[in-house]
Amino acid sequence: MVWPFSGKGKAADALTTLSAPSWHCASCGGEHHGLIDLASRAPDYWPSHDPYEPNDALPAALAEERNFLSEDFCVIAGKHFFVRSVLEIPVRGLDQVFAFGCWGTLSRDHFDAYAARFDSGDYGEEGPWYSWLSNILRPYVADLPLGCAMHLRSGRQRPRLRVEDDHHPLAIAQEVGISPEEMLAIYDTYGHRPEPL
Repeated sequence: MVWPFSGKGKAADALTTLSAPSWHCASCGGEHHGLIDLASRAPDYWPSHDPYEPNDALPAALAEERNFLSEDFCVIAGKHFFVRSVLEIPVRGLDQVFAFGCWGTLSRDHFDAYAARFDSGDYGEEGPWYSWLSNILRPYVADLPLGCAMHLRSGRQRPRLRVEDDHHPLAIAQEVGISPEEMLAIYDTYGHRPEPL
């Protein structure tokens, strides 16, 4: 199968495109290097477009039971707690793994435990914790929430989400990987349409 690149009148093998040192994005105009990750700025439930607050403002937001969004933490109405995570999907034929940067829920107790050790990044043997995926991830997730296991990682690496329902299309993608053509289709969906340099 070949991947068509509009605007150039050319076609290229999807694996070759993703393996190339760099590629030009026909949508955003940028030059990307190899496989790039995609990220959601906030949980889909986040009610505003307010800028990020610093992480160290979290304790005050929790005390005030107010909405809060930083690069790593989100609280809505003082009752719903989210942390930035990654959901990884292998791409067949590539050594690098693609990751959706997304948000997962935590119970208040687990959220507090995660936040308390965030700076040290030392979670010992804790987890996995139950989490609800809180972003639509096209084309795999159209309805929220989706149950996941959140696996903590040391060294301030963001936790990994793994879909719990083994029969869900996203769980299957995480297990067996996706084709390079499917990867390019995801980029196109999210506004990063490759074309050869």
